Amino acid sequence: MSTTRHTPDLSDMRHDDWVARCLPASWGPYARLCRLDRPVGTWLTLLPCLAALVQAADGWPTLFRLFIFSLGALLMRGVGCTINDIFDRDIDSQVERTRFRPLTSGQLSLKNALWFLLGQFIVCALLLFAVNEYSRWLAVLLVPIVIIYPLCKRFTYWPQIVLGIGFNWGMLMAWSDTQNTLPLAGIAMWVGAVLWQVGYDSIYAYVDVRDDLKLGVKSTAMRFGEHGKLWIGGFYVATIALWLYAGIALQHSWAYFVVLAIIAGHFAWQMRVFSLAHPDRNFMLFRSNMTPGVLLIVAALGGTLVN
Repeated sequence: MSTTRHTPDLSDMRHDDWVARCLPASWGPYARLCRLDRPVGTWLTLLPCLAALVQAADGWPTLFRLFIFSLGALLMRGVGCTINDIFDRDIDSQVERTRFRPLTSGQLSLKNALWFLLGQFIVCALLLFAVNEYSRWLAVLLVPIVIIYPLCKRFTYWPQIVLGIGFNWGMLMAWSDTQNTLPLAGIAMWVGAVLWQVGYDSIYAYVDVRDDLKLGVKSTAMRFGEHGKLWIGGFYVATIALWLYAGIALQHSWAYFVVLAIIAGHFAWQMRVFSLAHPDRNFMLFRSNMTPGVLLIVAALGGTLVN
């Protein structure tokens, strides 16, 4: 009887997905470089931003803003992923999860990746004409954050904080473009989203701990060690506390707080399922954060539209 143990393949690239089936072969590496093949990250960027648009508008935002901020989330996530892969192309080849990425596997040259990055930046710059001056300056401030994030893992155990700041920056711009101001409650919602991301991205980081230790790169997962559940649970509690304060400050209706309680229940479920010994399970938990993102929009709509 065979005693071979089959462990799950933790690669984050799939060669039989819609990119392979639907796009020309020459487009595939670019689509994978900006993560079009894995839209979860884009949704996790966009959903909190949409919730902020609802809160800032005190109801339904305009279709124009929904379009501009949705496109901005897609593009900036792509820019961030492209920069990350450019900086990490040598590291990625030694990490199980990232070994098949386009630059690492030789599907795309560094020169072409840099040209592609420039093109993405140009399109992002064009979007600045669609927002107010306050929001343009905020967008400019985001650029160095996006650039520095991939380097953070070389010198700090907290790169997830920088990632969370950049990932959720659109929430601040939603307020600045809608109301031309950044109220304390809006900032609290943003900080809560940053801490939420530190939590769920730490779950994701536990997948790479073994490889990161060999390579000498850092993450919150390495900082938390065996106490990951306690740390991540703490970030989730802080997230709920900040969102609770914001709901009170914005005078949201009871519906907001009911949905917020459901989000808290989802976080509790994540902590129950989270396991250091099952990295494939942590992949699932990371993706499950789409649910709190959608619920946050529902909470914002309920809080502003329900009496």
